[in-house]
Amino acid sequence: MTPLADLVSFLDRELRVAEIPDYPGAVNGLQLFNEGPVQRIIAAVDASLPVIEAAAAGGPGLLIVHHGMFWQGVQPLTGHFYRKIKLAMEAGLAIYSSHLPLDVHPEWGNNIQLAKAIGLIDPQPFFDWKGIFLGLRGSWRGSRDALAEVLGVAVGGKVHVCPGGPERISSIGIITGGAGGEVAKVAKSGVDTFISGEGPHWSHPLALELGVNLLLGGHYATETFGVRALARSMASQFDLPWTFLDHPSGL
Repeated sequence: MTPLADLVSFLDRELRVAEIPDYPGAVNGLQLFNEGPVQRIIAAVDASLPVIEAAAAGGPGLLIVHHGMFWQGVQPLTGHFYRKIKLAMEAGLAIYSSHLPLDVHPEWGNNIQLAKAIGLIDPQPFFDWKGIFLGLRGSWRGSRDALAEVLGVAVGGKVHVCPGGPERISSIGIITGGAGGEVAKVAKSGVDTFISGEGPHWSHPLALELGVNLLLGGHYATETFGVRALARSMASQFDLPWTFLDHPSGL
């Protein structure tokens, strides 16, 4: 067992929570305290009611998520929101959330983990946003169809392909999650292929017009990498058991 304060201090420091900007609803860091030592680590993408129900069933622990409990902003402690908090507190479940700090982390991040999974060569930070780089770019040699197959294996599902760019790929930009709408800015960076999780409808015709390939592997699926890598590393360092709760959104 490990004191919660030790785990939170480790996460805050290694993820640079105080330094990395994010959207207001992210509320990165410890979102729910518990009063006892941590006996296990649970990783999940979303702090949804089904995830918290499953995590709470196992008793006390630290639930690490990518999307925390406050994306909808301030809300009354009623209904499903009250039930989530009540379940977690009764089970002794602490909840820690990390959004962009986990996306961009050089070791555990969603971007670098996906880049490694598809064999991106020499990944380098790119796509500046508020002084940080949201994604990675690198080289890749092969066909568009081959990339779609490799990406499909990595995310464990079907990949949406917009064939706007060359059939033979040489450069790829990756921003996991919901960055498909950034296709115009990504195209200006010079890559011929952009990989993200999801995007608005208009991102497909725009990619065709801009002459860039757009591959979307699913918002949820492209963001399972980070929480798993982080939980695995922490479990090893702090000698704790860990598990991943898979609850796909289908998006």
